[in-house]
Amino acid sequence: MSENAPDLSTTQLSTTPRLYVEMPLSAGTTIALPPPQSHYLGSVMRRQPGDLVRLFNGSAGEWAARVDSVGKKIVTLVAVEQSAPQEIVPDLWLCAAPLKRGRIDWVAEKACELGVARLVPVVTRRTIVDKLNLDRLRAHMVEAAEQCGRTALPTVDEPVSLAALLRDWPAGRALIFADEAGGEPLASLCPRVPAPAAILIGPEGGFTAEERIAIRAVPSAVAASLGPRILRADTAAVAAVAVWQALVGDA
Repeated sequence: MSENAPDLSTTQLSTTPRLYVEMPLSAGTTIALPPPQSHYLGSVMRRQPGDLVRLFNGSAGEWAARVDSVGKKIVTLVAVEQSAPQEIVPDLWLCAAPLKRGRIDWVAEKACELGVARLVPVVTRRTIVDKLNLDRLRAHMVEAAEQCGRTALPTVDEPVSLAALLRDWPAGRALIFADEAGGEPLASLCPRVPAPAAILIGPEGGFTAEERIAIRAVPSAVAASLGPRILRADTAAVAAVAVWQALVGDA
């Protein structure tokens, strides 16, 4: 530990602001925060030079930094030392039909909290959302990661049609298909489906009969049941990811 290393006690860290930054992090690196984050630290949190801040960039773990200067528009920080290592993320994709604003934002947020490695929006026959603001989804993921102590962020893909997804499905990656028409209970299925894996969730109204046939034709596809209750698409996505992560990914 260096002479200028901060006190990284659990109590202090739990009350320290935590921010995502898009630049490399290493000891001695100076970080000039963009105006929104500078305003948050300087005007909202009222941090002063010498105060502690936690940073992460999605690839270098978490870093403790000191406030170096507080200007009217820009706050600068200096990274001191790594306070947490980069987390190991299970190789799980969530392939889900886009939903209305608010609900798809919630799915993105919870996917980040639950440790999904990649979010793939999949356009199906019954998908009613034809435009998706990926920057907004990423912003929700960043906020979730900041609050939940994550050091990794999921990748968010451009929307892809179900036909294209199935056509280009990578060999060796299991496709857990949440089939409203029935399948093996997910809790029983998961232990046999380790990473790399993906969970496929349809839109409100479900997949068409033709789509279910096409999905089942993928060699690595396995149909799963999420139980006897009818679930909304956003609920189904989060429930399925939580079960797989609890039984396989983070077990």
